[in-house]
Amino acid sequence: MALSVGDTAPPIALRDQNGEERRSDQLDGKALVLFFYPKDDTPGCTMEACAFRDSYADLRAMGAEVWGVSGDDQASHQRFASRHQLPYPLLVDAGQRLRKAFGVPNVLGLLPGRVTYVIDANGVVRHIFNNLLDGPAHRNEAKAALQKLLSN
Repeated sequence: MALSVGDTAPPIALRDQNGEERRSDQLDGKALVLFFYPKDDTPGCTMEACAFRDSYADLRAMGAEVWGVSGDDQASHQRFASRHQLPYPLLVDAGQRLRKAFGVPNVLGLLPGRVTYVIDANGVVRHIFNNLLDGPAHRNEAKAALQKLLSN
């Protein structure tokens, strides 16, 4: 079942491209931009990841961490992050367990969907953006949602 705005996000505990465990309970009161993407090094995913890279300092200044998630393995994530100088963690979601916990839909029943969640410091989902085709729009949506959180 897909999460909705206002729901509490499921706990996150996955290893990143460097083997470091990333846990949602260690965010120290920061918001989280969590973006699920289909696959490393595909054109749309590269544009999305690079858009988040290009706005990473702005997102951090807004009090948020940024984590990407796909089912690719650690070695694939390492190559992808290195090739594109991605400054944030890419979580290894083996078996798509986190994707399923968040209820990220598959497209046409086959392709893993592209969905971004903005989660506040209390673990509550404040914004969800689902768009497979426009990867860079995910960064714009996340920035707007964080601005809204900051103004409340």
